[in-house]
Amino acid sequence: MPLRRVTPVVAALAVVAAGCGASEVEVPVPHPPASAVSLCRAFHDRLPQRLHGLKRRSTSPRSDLVTAWGSPAIVVRCGVPRPTGLHLTSQLAVINGVSWLPVPPDRPVTFTAVGRHAYVEVTVPPKYTPPGDVLNELTGAIKATVPANSDATL
Repeated sequence: MPLRRVTPVVAALAVVAAGCGASEVEVPVPHPPASAVSLCRAFHDRLPQRLHGLKRRSTSPRSDLVTAWGSPAIVVRCGVPRPTGLHLTSQLAVINGVSWLPVPPDRPVTFTAVGRHAYVEVTVPPKYTPPGDVLNELTGAIKATVPANSDATL
């Protein structure tokens, strides 16, 4: 079997999966530019207590940039870096006016909202299908707090 390079998304998923049975979910906290931090805090404040019927869980370390629900955890991280796989020709899923980059493209587990003033990453374990239902529940909070780029850049 050929060796594959582990991307930051895959590494983050491994950390999330390791925390599935614990009371707190261990999730790396992003380090966005200052311009995105206030947007991400406003986004965090608009997130529901229940997502896809699942209750919120504590994250470790605690941060307004990270939120989790259920077990295995659905994890949202706001202010992540631009996805390395994002290109002008990337296949995006558009749900209620929010563009999402699925990774991996053929069996997505991680989706990143793109074309906004901050990138919002959502990890949806395969247990929760279809993942678009989860993304749909988040679009209102994203659209209300993380403006779209006026120049249509990704």
